[in-house]
Amino acid sequence: MKFKLFQIDAFTDNVFKGNPACVVPLKKWLDDQILLEIAKENAVAETAFFTTDDDHFNLRWFTPDIEMDLCGHATLATAHCIFKELNYKKEKVIFETMSGKLEVTKIKNEYQMVLPSRPAISTQLPVNILNSLNIKPKEIYKSRDYLLIYENQKAVENIIIDRPVFDEININPGGVIVTAKGNHCDFVSRFFTPQATILEDPVTGSAHCTLTPYWSKKLGKTKLKAQQLSPRGGLLSCELKENQVYILGKAVTYLKGSIVL
Repeated sequence: MKFKLFQIDAFTDNVFKGNPACVVPLKKWLDDQILLEIAKENAVAETAFFTTDDDHFNLRWFTPDIEMDLCGHATLATAHCIFKELNYKKEKVIFETMSGKLEVTKIKNEYQMVLPSRPAISTQLPVNILNSLNIKPKEIYKSRDYLLIYENQKAVENIIIDRPVFDEININPGGVIVTAKGNHCDFVSRFFTPQATILEDPVTGSAHCTLTPYWSKKLGKTKLKAQQLSPRGGLLSCELKENQVYILGKAVTYLKGSIVL
């Protein structure tokens, strides 16, 4: 068996930046274990697999460890693959996913995703996570992911995770967002996942389903500029509309190849 493979950097227009995702178009679904093995072999944060039936696209996301319920950057990468590499002529792609229908619209050289809003509620932080942080948060919330609020951007930049302690807990499919008001944008963030092959995700689109409603309420505005402060970095434009989050970003193809099984 032979399948096309694309590696695409999402939330950037420069290779080696943003968040890399592999995208694999399929004619029909393979066994879940094979999909997971391909994701492990690709060794990036997410591999997206999709099938097509006329204009219907079915999309799934796998980390090297598990299948995810939602992945923003791999959705953006898949849309880029469909529009740019597979020459899809319509301006909008609608994906059927585990999280429902997701829309991506091509707007000039950018892609706008419509994702579900996931507001967080105040909660307590598990002791394993708290003890793994060199800087303690001032506020703690939770949706799918834990949302930790910090005093300023410098604190977020200086977060160090004690991984052996952090990895004592499993919160699949969630992770831990650390965030603060940005120096040159509305807010900044980083994203960590315990017991994952990749500890820090470079740019996490799905985390902004929680970040956007929080900072929209905090700052009193619905349109927000965001930056993820991983070593690769990424920029996002976010907008809150009722119970949906609109995320605008760019993507660039790094690699084209084939998988031979």
